Amino acid sequence: MVRRLFIILSLFSILLVVALAQRWPAAWWLFVIIGPFILLGLFDMSQRRHTIRRIYPVIGNLRYLFEAIRPEIQQYFVESDTNGLPFSREFRSLVYQRAKGVRDTRPFGTVFEVYRPGYEWMNPSLAPHPAPAQEPRVSIGGADCSQPYAASHLNISAMSYGALGRNAILALNKGARLGGFAHNTGEGGISSWHLEHGGDLVWQIGTGYFGCRTPQGRFDAELFAERARLPQVKMIEIKLSQGAKPGHGGILPAAKVTEEIARIRLVPQGEDVISPPGHTAFDSPLGLLEFIARLRELSGGKPVGFKLCVGHRAEFFGICKAMLETGITPDFITVDGSEGGTGAAPIELTNSVGMPMRDGLLLVHNALRGIGLRDRVRLIAAGKVASAFHLARLLALGADSVNAARSMMFALGCIQSRQCNTNRCPTGVATQDPARYRQLDIDDKAERVARYHASTIRALLELTGSAGLCGPEAIRPHHIMRRIDGTDIRSYAELYPWVESGCLLQSGCVPAAWAADWRRADPREWGCRAG
Repeated sequence: MVRRLFIILSLFSILLVVALAQRWPAAWWLFVIIGPFILLGLFDMSQRRHTIRRIYPVIGNLRYLFEAIRPEIQQYFVESDTNGLPFSREFRSLVYQRAKGVRDTRPFGTVFEVYRPGYEWMNPSLAPHPAPAQEPRVSIGGADCSQPYAASHLNISAMSYGALGRNAILALNKGARLGGFAHNTGEGGISSWHLEHGGDLVWQIGTGYFGCRTPQGRFDAELFAERARLPQVKMIEIKLSQGAKPGHGGILPAAKVTEEIARIRLVPQGEDVISPPGHTAFDSPLGLLEFIARLRELSGGKPVGFKLCVGHRAEFFGICKAMLETGITPDFITVDGSEGGTGAAPIELTNSVGMPMRDGLLLVHNALRGIGLRDRVRLIAAGKVASAFHLARLLALGADSVNAARSMMFALGCIQSRQCNTNRCPTGVATQDPARYRQLDIDDKAERVARYHASTIRALLELTGSAGLCGPEAIRPHHIMRRIDGTDIRSYAELYPWVESGCLLQSGCVPAAWAADWRRADPREWGCRAG
């Protein structure tokens, strides 16, 4: 550990100088050289603002030195194409600025090449509206739900305790409470750290049923009901799949499975925890909806939905047919994209499996419109989001709310070192090593998370006002434009058309591109009918 090494080297240096000075008095002048470094290191270990400096005294200052001089020694540039994939250098800087509460305005105009194919923008209005003082909330919970939840347009996406360290979970949850938004637990269960600060929770139930499982790994209704009725738990999310590794299940390396995490998850300590690829509590679309109704009852009427990365179109159509057959609808559906992040997954799954966010979100939105149930189900997009414009794009495609993980981690201080699966995260965010996670200051990071959320929501309200809209719920596809090539410009309404409401219920009105998949969709089993 660098802290321990610094202390050892400092003591050794002091003793060496003292020993040398006994024979050569001039050696006392060596303290002029080593003294400032020792004092700097001691200050680094005692300050609370920068986790990297606490974990890496003295040498950690190099990062902030380079960060300070970077704008003067290089031009702004975007590492991705100009449609603004959000974790280019530009957008990472935006998150850091908003989280730290420093000025996020920019001189000299846009950094994007506005005439390059892929550039996107939002159309303004000549009759703009002033931004509302308060964010309008998104009500989640249908007629069968007795405890609906008023959600923010931006919430913390699923990240488990285990994947993240104790202080990171505490800071995220406290930030959620300060900012009035929701914190998804991830599939690792509800820990005491999720509950300590009282922030709103979305309890995610994955294929491992962590926190509500029998010793054999099956779903335990009694344990579920006990935890689901906690006042901090506002919604329940069944995870069918996630974008970074759809159809694979979660992975928690043995190095991160401490005694505490094993107790929370009800799994053996010191062994890799690998969630099964699929659920055992149900085996069909009909079973999924019956399970949703059961969880809603066991939780005391709280909103229940599911999360998926869309794959076979006919399989989601099977869920739609099951809704029509049973009359049961989820209160919400969270749509993840194949571009989603994770702490550990096979590279083939992260790169080459699953439907991208925009395509998956549009499919789910249109399918619900096609069966006439879109107004009964809220859609949450769990995609890469850093700025208010990223939020607006997803709302234009049909989302009611958005979950973000990576930008919330950046607000905590994550530098995307990609050490999440090694237990050696240099910022103390994604580690179970107490020497590292204890250096993350909970109060400071919680305020950063809340500031980032508040600034981004405020920017979203300003965006919608500039477009002449009363609020985010009024954003539609025609408000977002995309350059196809030098002179060809299309709106999202042209690129991502919405189907007619109820078209899947009328013979002869099913869109031609969907006809075969709609016919093959089977509500009684995963997969498809032949033909």
